Amino acid sequence: MQKLISELTRLYLPEGTLTPDMMAQRRLGQSSLSVNLADSQGRTCAMVLAFRKTSGAMEAQHWSRLCMVANALQAELGFPAPAVSVSGANGYYLWMSLDTPMPVAQVQTFLELIRKAYTPDMDLAPDAAGAAVELPPCLDSRSGKWAAFIDPGLGASFADESGLEMLPPLAGQTALLERVESISAKQFAHAVHVLGQAHGAPEMPAVAPRAAAAGADGLLLRDATLEDIVRFLHAKNIEPTFRHLIS
Repeated sequence: MQKLISELTRLYLPEGTLTPDMMAQRRLGQSSLSVNLADSQGRTCAMVLAFRKTSGAMEAQHWSRLCMVANALQAELGFPAPAVSVSGANGYYLWMSLDTPMPVAQVQTFLELIRKAYTPDMDLAPDAAGAAVELPPCLDSRSGKWAAFIDPGLGASFADESGLEMLPPLAGQTALLERVESISAKQFAHAVHVLGQAHGAPEMPAVAPRAAAAGADGLLLRDATLEDIVRFLHAKNIEPTFRHLIS
């Protein structure tokens, strides 16, 4: 059980979100509460997209869409393979992990870029990046079925009816997550640039403290303090992001 908690925390959860007691309750079907993926500073290292079955849609369309997006993330953006889970109620989730936590607003913008690029006719909730989500494994009390991470090769078998009849083995869930790699900051920045260029979105700035630029008031940022840089950028309606490189 501890190994699964460690993998979920490594990939998607703020430290301390999931305790052994909470996992034990979930295993017994006594708790299926959704989990908040953002930390106390409003950052998240998880990007989750829901692909739900909708009435009137073509058979297995939600699974086909997930496959198309997952393949594009890897082939076009250079991301590592995401994890896939089947919902206990209706559909699938695609799970991406960031090795550097990002502000929820920035992740929301990126998810919107993904939607525009690959599934423009699919809705994206305005709080998709910050809302609590169904965290496998857990029992859906309405359907009586279990949400679980799955091998993508078996995903099509759940297109008609979501969920597992029984609690998935925790060792199997752990093994699936052990293979998942996180998206590096460089990969994320590249993807933002590629999708932003294609869809007219503004760049998400990454500002180094010693950037050299002149402002309207003559301020040279190379001679400025960190507070001066932040004040200067805020005056231009730019929200700075600082990345520290430690050798």
